[in-house]
Amino acid sequence: MNTAHCTALAAALTLLAPAAHAQSQSTPARPAGPPAPPTWVLTVGVAPIVAPAWQGSRDTAFSIFPDIRLAYKDAVFASVQEGLGWNAINRDGWKIGPIARLRFGRRESTGGSPFLVAGGSDALRGFGNVGLAGEFGGFVQYSPDRRLALRTEVRQGTGGHEGLVAEPSIRFTDRAGAFRYSLTARSTFASAKYTQVYFGVTPDQAARAGLTAYQTGSGLVSAGLGGTLTRPLGSRGQHGALTLLAGYDRLGNAAANSTLIRERGRRDQFTLGLAYGYRFTWK
Repeated sequence: MNTAHCTALAAALTLLAPAAHAQSQSTPARPAGPPAPPTWVLTVGVAPIVAPAWQGSRDTAFSIFPDIRLAYKDAVFASVQEGLGWNAINRDGWKIGPIARLRFGRRESTGGSPFLVAGGSDALRGFGNVGLAGEFGGFVQYSPDRRLALRTEVRQGTGGHEGLVAEPSIRFTDRAGAFRYSLTARSTFASAKYTQVYFGVTPDQAARAGLTAYQTGSGLVSAGLGGTLTRPLGSRGQHGALTLLAGYDRLGNAAANSTLIRERGRRDQFTLGLAYGYRFTWK
């Protein structure tokens, strides 16, 4: 799953989670006032998405991404899309802590992730497969109010790539009648050890794929915009929620100058999907 897919899906399922829920056990009556937040939250979702087969591809693929998210209070969170993290500092609008993420591999035969259902690309034949990567680092998020969140993550990769990745973003969320929506401006910067794995062309790859060899550098990998629109199903979302998500990202020079992108790819990347999610809460 590339960065754009992950960011869009995470934003969508973050929005739908508060709208869709089922209380796992009854609780005693409380005095009037704001309800106490649940101790545990489990969100189960699925998202069919149409997007480029691989980041930078001109070919389209259809994938179905699963989503299982577990959160303990507002402290620890874990999911396929957002990784495993801990809000070690969580006060006055600030959230700061460690985070670990998975970056799924890339298959040269189709260009797709393990969640590929249809479509794909043969533009990567001769490049070899890229394995699963773990990324470990930290994040800082500041929210001056409940609608705006400014966030930056910095992570070091291991396994599929050994590069350094930084992802700053700004997200705005609000309500419009029965709908909730989000708008996100995002970008990804990375070191040469990252960009070479996903966009570089080694001499051996060049000979097998029929391209000119290219050594990438560090810098901007991509920048773009994403949006989600969520509609709870049933009264107060007891039947879950549907979220429409869309995104546009443009590759930066660190990726787009590669002969792989110039000859077989495309800088402009579009994503469209629909997510369904259901939330369970308990004390």
